[in-house]
Amino acid sequence: MQPHAHLAWPFFDESHRTLGADVEAWATRELAGAAHADDLDARCRAHVQRLGEAGWLRHVVPAAYGGVRERVDVRSLCVIRETLARHDPLVEFCFALQGLGTGPLSLYGTDAQRRRYLPDVADGRRIAAFALSERDAGSDVAAMRTAARRDRDGWVIDGEKTWISNAGIADHYVVFCRTPDLGERAFGAFMVDADNPGLSVTERIDVIAPHPLGTIAFRECRVAADAAVGDAGKGLRVALGTLDVFRATVGAAATGMARRALAEATAHCRARSVAGGTLAGFQLTQARLADMATAIDASALLVYRAAWTKDMGAERVTLEAAMAKLHATEAAQRVIDDAVQLFGGLGVVSGAPVERLYREIRALRIYEGTSEIQRLVIAAQLLERA
Repeated sequence: MQPHAHLAWPFFDESHRTLGADVEAWATRELAGAAHADDLDARCRAHVQRLGEAGWLRHVVPAAYGGVRERVDVRSLCVIRETLARHDPLVEFCFALQGLGTGPLSLYGTDAQRRRYLPDVADGRRIAAFALSERDAGSDVAAMRTAARRDRDGWVIDGEKTWISNAGIADHYVVFCRTPDLGERAFGAFMVDADNPGLSVTERIDVIAPHPLGTIAFRECRVAADAAVGDAGKGLRVALGTLDVFRATVGAAATGMARRALAEATAHCRARSVAGGTLAGFQLTQARLADMATAIDASALLVYRAAWTKDMGAERVTLEAAMAKLHATEAAQRVIDDAVQLFGGLGVVSGAPVERLYREIRALRIYEGTSEIQRLVIAAQLLERA
């Protein structure tokens, strides 16, 4: 299967096909066998800089602030994430967080906020982060305890966020808090610069696929009134509206990893000698490869339907994005597991491509809403529309 054959589908125009070819050429040239710093933080900073210099980060912000299109094009984000994930999931992660960490500004921010932050994000000079989760408020975001109170002409934030990607290397965080001064069920979103004296990184979290991840604390963290993003008291709308866009792109990343696993498995099965033939000659192998390929195309159809629907002007794509993320991440887990099985013992050797993919894919079924939450979202949408 050609990695970009699906770009011939009617979801895309010529600009997406050109983008896919350009990112593919860049990734093949720049990422294959490239030397990486041993330090994870340094590696991620270098990736962001390279992505900015190559122009790919211009796709995460609107044209007025250094971007490519008048508004962020979700299909373009998906094409880039899928391609990068197939080549190097950590580079894809660095790209994705630039989008997620500034999505609230692109979608809900003021012109002044956008001018302050977005051009540097597009150039790779500023690293972004999205701070929503807490220890007891992951899937249930409304249970968060971090709070912002009014103080003179600004706000004071107190609390803690955890499982925050880019914690420790970000230049700014979009922080979501309760705002009890505005009502019992009111929430706010605030831009907090990393050098704010009230913000500290209290813990770095090691996970099975290394990423910069950690816990950040806010102690009398003062921000100006103009740090608030979106309408007063409507912070959950900002968070969920941003996730509504980016959940489909998580599915794209998962699909990219699954495509890499299928390519690795297919090549191995053709070359592996077994009983006077090759592993590819066995019908059970062929059936497994067929199921893997079918699952990947089904994922891509759901991902790009959601992206196309949003790009065509839909205000929300909650149902479509949840379906895309749920199916694509679950299918990618199965595809990659099948690839490991086809490799046999070689599939669990540390550092082998399918072993790395096996570790990389697991988190995608959890972050930005677990698979269980996606099922509840889908069911709620169906019942609401019935």
